Parts: sequence; C-alpha cells; structure tokens
Amino acid sequence: MEKPDLKEIFASFFAWKAKENTWFISFMGGTQFLYLLEGEEKALLVDTGYAVGGLREFVEKLTDKPIEVVNTHYHPDHAGGNGEWERVMMSAGAPLDFKSMARTVGDPNALPHPDYEKVYLEDGDTIDLGGRVVEVLRVEDAHSHSSLYLLDRTERLIIMGDEMDAWQVMMFENSNDPELKKNYTQDQLLRSFRRNLMRVKSLDSEYDWLLGNHNGSPLAKSYLDDFIELVDHIYIGDVTVEDKLNHKYVEMDPRNQDLCRIRWKKASIFARRPEIDLLLGSGK
Repeated sequence: MEKPDLKEIFASFFAWKAKENTWFISFMGGTQFLYLLEGEEKALLVDTGYAVGGLREFVEKLTDKPIEVVNTHYHPDHAGGNGEWERVMMSAGAPLDFKSMARTVGDPNALPHPDYEKVYLEDGDTIDLGGRVVEVLRVEDAHSHSSLYLLDRTERLIIMGDEMDAWQVMMFENSNDPELKKNYTQDQLLRSFRRNLMRVKSLDSEYDWLLGNHNGSPLAKSYLDDFIELVDHIYIGDVTVEDKLNHKYVEMDPRNQDLCRIRWKKASIFARRPEIDLLLGSGK
C-alpha cells in the first residue's frame, strides 16, 4: 500500500479573515484551528500544528509583517511545527510537556530550525504587535502543564487553546511522562480547570469572542458556565458518564482504554474512569 502523504493530511491549511486583522487557519478537515493576529508592526501566529512542514510558507502569504510565534501549550498538534521558525514563545511550564512531542506526526528534526530558541512566558507578560497588545495569562495545570490563555483587549477576544472545546476537553494527565502521572490526580486537575475557567469568567467585560483550538470557534460564553457546572456536578454525582467515547482516534490508542466521556449540558470532558468513579457524588 502506498504510504500516505502526511502534508496532504496534516498540512492542508485553509484560512479566512474573521476580522480585518485576524485570521482563522484550519486544518485536519476543519477540526483544528490556528490563529494569526496582525498588528500595525508585527503579526502573531498562535500555534504551529504538526511537524510536517508547509505552515510558514502558507502564513507568509497571509501577511507581509514580521511573524512572532506562540504556543497555547506544548502538545504535538500545537507545537510540532515550531521548528519552522527560529524563535517560539511558550509557557514556562512547557518543559513538563516536552515528552509529549514523542507522539507528533512527522519529524521535528527535519524542520529548518530544530534547535529553535524557546522563550518562556509568565502570567502578565505582553506581546506588543503595534497598536495591538496581547496579554499572557498563565493557566494552572489542567488539560496540560503548559497552557496559556491569550487575551487581546484591542480586538476583544481570548484564545484558550485546548482548555476550551465544543466537543470535549481532554482532562487527564497526558504529558507522556510516567513520573508526572504520579503527581497529578484527577481531583487536582478538575479543581485547577475550574479555577482557570472562573478567571476567564471574571474577565467577561474584556472580550466578546471565546476561541478554542478544536471543533468549532468562536464559542458562546455560556460554555464557560457549562464547564464550571460540569466540574461541580461531578462531585454532586448527577453528570452523565459514558464509556463509549465516540472519538475514533482517541479510542484507537491502547493507552486510553480506561477513559470515559462526562457530559453536562454543552460541556464534555474525557477523564480516566477509575479516578472519576472515586469522585462521583463525593460532595467534596
């Protein structure tokens, strides 16, 4: 059988202007999103997809401004293509997720800049694009150990990476590091997740668009309430728990045999069933 063309699958990019200076870039059949924010002096590319190449050439056709690059988090579908650039900004927590890159598609070492400079960002840092400043909000460990929110008060949008999703948020320790799995319980991740969402909710007056990186964007702000309530109702014990994930790619991975889907209104997460069973109805 002929080997599939990885670029055809993972680098078939399509872009449109959602605002005059804001591009949405989709790939993977429209299920994943990158963002390109243009200021007066520079542009900011949010995430780099998989390590199959072709993204830089595509993005440079969208803007003639110098391009800065930032990762919402250090997972292979968001940071795998970093090596197409000389310098990438990311969360100070990114080193905790470095082992996740072993699951990427393509070969990061085959990209032009495999030893790109890593610039670590902290809560409150800003990225000035000229007339458009993006504020970095550090995120407590939940979906990943390396997540950032990017708040753009000028264009009134907030980018939440994989910490917000219309289909489901992966809410289990998935750094690919066995040692880290010993240190983060499902209870800790859920409580951190809730605090992160409450922080975004407290900034409600600062943004109109809530942007995730998979399965639909932008999202209604009511998703925040539904995800917050989902966490609360796990401890109350009246959420819907399904062993059938209805996600063929996740189900194909033998490491995911103990995952379940948990639903509340529009919100849905994947978590490990044995750990969720301990929390359901615990009232804590």
